[in-house]
Amino acid sequence: MATQQAIASCGVSSEFWGSQGRLKSNVAGGQSSQAPPGKAGVVRMAISRKKKEETVEAAKQQLEGCQLVAGIKFTGLTVKQMQQLRKSLPQETTLMVAKNKLIGKAIEGTEWEALKPALKGMNAWLFVHTEEIPGALKPYRDLQKELKLENDYTGAVFEGKFYSPEEFKALESMPTRAELYSKLLGTIQAPAAGLVSTLQAPARDLVFTLKAYVKKLEDEA
Repeated sequence: MATQQAIASCGVSSEFWGSQGRLKSNVAGGQSSQAPPGKAGVVRMAISRKKKEETVEAAKQQLEGCQLVAGIKFTGLTVKQMQQLRKSLPQETTLMVAKNKLIGKAIEGTEWEALKPALKGMNAWLFVHTEEIPGALKPYRDLQKELKLENDYTGAVFEGKFYSPEEFKALESMPTRAELYSKLLGTIQAPAAGLVSTLQAPARDLVFTLKAYVKKLEDEA
């Protein structure tokens, strides 16, 4: 029964879960016992359209300032397991259950359109609003191992590029900002004649040099 409830939630509702709990729940196609005789179908249709529009708008808001969006195949997951995942997410990450069609409308005309290959099956969506990408993806990996789940990520978009499930290792092994800075600091402290001459350059040139080096480290990661 719990599994059926979880699956049903994708078909008739859109739920937004952050680390602090459920943020919003929209029930599309709900019934109204107050509807006038003969007009119940019209009322249900209006409610469904309104909730779908709200879901698309809410998804668009989640995309603002987002660093990464990832899809999770949640077919067969129970409500309890979804709640367990929600509680383990970082504060800057939101879990959303919504139909692929509505997510498709939200990403239309944006850099997130690259997510289209993941719009298949039944998905939950992670909206990551932090640069610490590995930490945002890890909770679901931990749940996979704990429950021996076959469900996997269905895809993700990071910096405009689509990552298939087979490419997630690149995302999950990205160095954190602290690790990048530590590596940069180690390089600065290492004896090097070239570095000494760089340090003697004007401050503006040094800033440009450091920015270029950070970008080089990020590209190599």
